[in-house]
Amino acid sequence: MLLALTGYQAALLVVAACFIAFALVAALVIPRTRPSFPGNRLGVFLAVVGVFFVAQISAVLVLAEIGEADEPAKEETTGAATTPPPTETQPGTTTETTQAEGDATAGKAVFTGSAGCTACHTLADANATGTVGPNLDTLKPSYDAVVKQVTNGGGGMPPFKDTLSEQQIQDVAAYVSSVTQG
Repeated sequence: MLLALTGYQAALLVVAACFIAFALVAALVIPRTRPSFPGNRLGVFLAVVGVFFVAQISAVLVLAEIGEADEPAKEETTGAATTPPPTETQPGTTTETTQAEGDATAGKAVFTGSAGCTACHTLADANATGTVGPNLDTLKPSYDAVVKQVTNGGGGMPPFKDTLSEQQIQDVAAYVSSVTQG
């Protein structure tokens, strides 16, 4: 799953790897060649350890904030769909806002086929039992939330804007929102 890492996750991994490499070298390699390590350079050693510690904590705090900004809004991740109220056209009649162009049947084919959504997500209608991504039956995302998430990715999900066409993304959104909202 290293390929699915976002930028902030990769940066955090690099900082952690440096800290771990330093710790292993300081604990296992250097003492074999210099038994008195750190000896009279204890202050330098503690300063280097302090720098690595501060770098790791800073990376966690700063990069986590950046990562949270890249994730979808809480409204979208909780599945709370915001549907605008019906609009009045004539006194006594209303029309509902229509969902954007998307073919749910074609979307199911993309969801279960080429996009590989079933590997990560649970969705009963598609017989999908993935556990890496959110359970879409429980999340019940709106059409717009699915379009945004599939297009841009975030929260561990890679973007599909370069893999799927705009129509395929709309089809997947129509499919997921139609089988989870009803």
